[in-house]
Amino acid sequence: MSGDEKGKSKVEQAKGKVKETAGRAVGNERLEAEGRAEQAKGDARQAKEKVKDVFKH
Repeated sequence: MSGDEKGKSKVEQAKGKVKETAGRAVGNERLEAEGRAEQAKGDARQAKEKVKDVFKH
């Protein structure tokens, strides 16, 4: 996995977790949903990069 893409996926996952937690804490369902979506985006990016790595080797 390229370092840049790996970093982006980790940042998206972390930001998503923070948003989800904050949304849950204040009872903001929209913020919580945005956080879950951002985490999913990071997970998808990470999975894509892992597949690319498999085919490189």
